[in-house]
Amino acid sequence: MPKFIEMPKLSDTMTEGTLAKWTVKEGDKITVGKAIADIETDKATMEYASPFEGVLHKFIVQAGQKVPLSAPLAVMLEEDEAAPANLDELIAKAQAAAAPAPAAEKKPAASASKAAAAGPRLPQAPQHKSRAAAGGAALRVKASPLAKKIAAERGVDLNALIGTGPGGRIVREDVENAPVGGSSARVAATPAIRPSFGPEDERVPTSGMRNIIAERLLASKTQIPHFYLQMEVDAGPLMEFRAHLNATNEKTGGNKYTVNDFILKAVIRAAQAQPAINAAWDGDAIVKFKSVGLSVAIAVEDGLVTPVIKQAEKKTLLEISQAVKDLAGKSKNKKLSPDDFAGGTITVSNLGAYGIDQFAAIINPPQAAIIAIGSIRSAAVVNDKGQIVVGQRMWVGLSGDHRVVDGAVAATFLAEMRKLLENPALMLV
Repeated sequence: MPKFIEMPKLSDTMTEGTLAKWTVKEGDKITVGKAIADIETDKATMEYASPFEGVLHKFIVQAGQKVPLSAPLAVMLEEDEAAPANLDELIAKAQAAAAPAPAAEKKPAASASKAAAAGPRLPQAPQHKSRAAAGGAALRVKASPLAKKIAAERGVDLNALIGTGPGGRIVREDVENAPVGGSSARVAATPAIRPSFGPEDERVPTSGMRNIIAERLLASKTQIPHFYLQMEVDAGPLMEFRAHLNATNEKTGGNKYTVNDFILKAVIRAAQAQPAINAAWDGDAIVKFKSVGLSVAIAVEDGLVTPVIKQAEKKTLLEISQAVKDLAGKSKNKKLSPDDFAGGTITVSNLGAYGIDQFAAIINPPQAAIIAIGSIRSAAVVNDKGQIVVGQRMWVGLSGDHRVVDGAVAATFLAEMRKLLENPALMLV
């Protein structure tokens, strides 16, 4: 009996995936756990290991194709098994079963239970009366087929939109510009501002990961009331301490520490000292996390990933350094697993290596704070004796969700970070 290798759910927010490439060929003998494909999710590109043993008989999906969860990707047969005569019919049935149901057919109760289980979530835009509510009865919605398809995939209520197309017809842009969450869509969608380009310009279709980054950051910036604080840190003591530690470790073959290792440790310790920063907004409540899940922003080819160091408060500086190296290597080699992204409570984004002095980061929802780290620069500073000398300075920024974090809380957190960075030996005790 043939078995179908299906599109797996590789992240908690994944609804579809793109087959980036096959790493095996038709006719290959496959063992359980063998990497057979690279799957692009909404968070990263990950290796997919076969759940079955047998012979890969036929590819159903080719590289670059995007399909919903549980859609068949390939057919697996037992060794020496012949393909059934009705194989194409079986494939068609499997594809139909995996096709997303229209929004009207989705059960609200199931959606609500899933939302409740998902934990802290992005806030929803204010509710508006839909055309159906205003008229007292459901009206026939004028929408393009593509708009209906996108609305079904995203769970957008077309009755809550007023189209910008000919005769009030709802078009793709209206659905794409509806707030994330669908049912709380605004009454009139704002037409998208699109660029004009010539024949020599290149229009590159976005990946699923890039689309999710765009959606989540747009939601973050428009739905979360950001505020920003920045401070200057004397990085001289940190650089001296790191140089001494690395020189000692070099003689014994020990770990080589980066500046970022100390920064991450300082964020963890500061979050313990000021736990109100380690929280998230949850509609009508604030979730205060018991443990620090440190999301580390890592640049990859198609954007940014934020794998998590779990229970970071229990880890030593050495363990933090090793964890970051491991996550960076897995990110580069597309080995990150869904579990690597789970449990983040606060994010660190370090652009110092790119020569950026200071910047304001966008919050990684549903977290309440993100720390922005700039480069370390030599600068003229005034010492304790009133003399102008050459010093090393670094800017540290914080973007906070003002529903959760107040200015004084954020300032106290940054002050604790400064104390640790300017006295790095404290991070070893």
